[in-house]
Amino acid sequence: MSEEGLFEVAAPEPVAEGPDPGQEELRRPVTRGVVEDRPAPTSGVAAPLAVRMRPASLDEVVGQQHLLAPGAPLRRLVEGAAPASVLLHGPPGTGKTTLARLISQATGRAFEALSALNAGVKEVRGVIEVARRRLAASEPRRTVLFIDEIHRFSRTQQDALLAAVEDRVVLLVGATTENPSFSVVAPLLSRSLVLGLHALDDDAVGTLLDRAVADPRGLGAAVTLHPDARAHLVRLAAGDGRRSLTALEAAADAVGGQGEITLADVERVVDEVAVRYDRAGDQHYDVISAFIKSIRGSDPDAALHYLARMIVAGEDPRFIARRLVVHASEDVGLADPTALPAAVAAAQAVQLIGLPEARINLAQVTIHLATAPKSNAVITAIDEAMSDVRTGAGGPVPPHLRDGHYAGAQKMGNAVGYVYPHDDRAGVVTQQYPPDELVGRDYYRPGGRGDERERSERLARLREVVRGPTRG
Repeated sequence: MSEEGLFEVAAPEPVAEGPDPGQEELRRPVTRGVVEDRPAPTSGVAAPLAVRMRPASLDEVVGQQHLLAPGAPLRRLVEGAAPASVLLHGPPGTGKTTLARLISQATGRAFEALSALNAGVKEVRGVIEVARRRLAASEPRRTVLFIDEIHRFSRTQQDALLAAVEDRVVLLVGATTENPSFSVVAPLLSRSLVLGLHALDDDAVGTLLDRAVADPRGLGAAVTLHPDARAHLVRLAAGDGRRSLTALEAAADAVGGQGEITLADVERVVDEVAVRYDRAGDQHYDVISAFIKSIRGSDPDAALHYLARMIVAGEDPRFIARRLVVHASEDVGLADPTALPAAVAAAQAVQLIGLPEARINLAQVTIHLATAPKSNAVITAIDEAMSDVRTGAGGPVPPHLRDGHYAGAQKMGNAVGYVYPHDDRAGVVTQQYPPDELVGRDYYRPGGRGDERERSERLARLREVVRGPTRG
């Protein structure tokens, strides 16, 4: 759900005609997709818990300390100094809408919000026109324009913002879950600060839950949260503060708004079974071990099961991705040269997209590695080479391989006699490369599976030429 989706918005009312509309009229949404700047309703259906608990000041913001430290650009913006348009990118539920509203409050500006999911050029121009009329009114007031999912705007839609941003008719705050360098047009990027938000850590999510339970704006201490239920809500959040509060609200409703919320209550309302998994304990190591061994054993179904257990339990997807990158070289290696690029691509996708979508990328590379031909020749080769180095095997670099680019080098014999392989028609020449002590030592021994079958035959021919008939 987009951050705007938390609001129940009535059909927008048209702006009154006339050259000098009243200030109250100018505060209303005028286009489809605009979220009205108004407090939570005092009667009827209450605003969602996540909306009621939205921080009212910087002191209530959790996480993002890298952007909110004294003197940091975002803190300066929120505190009203040096107003500038800003693009906030980061995972869902990390406070992008909250920070946009705080910027609006700190600068005393009107707040308008559009969602790129249902707003087009017409809606953008409509809000900009209202902002211009606010500036021309008898009591001029500037406007903060918040655009959620700005990466979904087309180039034409983004271009429609440029003049208003350039002239500071609006202070643009764009929010995106993607890297804006790839999804926002260059002219808009150059006119904006680009700031990255991080997923909330467990402590930050826990703070949000505790505050929502106790705060009168939230549950007002009418319920208590069992430690197991709290821990499970933190895991389910996966760094998304809004998700944790939505689940907490559902659990509180399930117990009638009073009493203790247990783990069973949380499980029942979120429709997910609590996975017995401690990211700092034995289950963490047992499950990741079973995951890797299932891939090594070429069982994609078992590997997917363990992958699912880790994702549902809230394991850091970056940790999973790192293990896949290692495994691609450790247990597949050159038997399938595409394994490592696939694993690296999945790791990059995790960074760029995040959960829940990145589960698909992790699953794809898990299946790729599990079904690939296996070889441990790469890790065996480097470990044996390092073992020899640690035990003192080696000796001086052969003189003809030493650096000969400084004065007097050739008088010392450096680089003398070196044969440049590209001068040979085959590109391979007979020449000693290892130190004397290691001549004839084979580290890399390709297996007979996948691409290494052919590589093994080529390597044998290469060694025969390079080492020469007397090198064995």
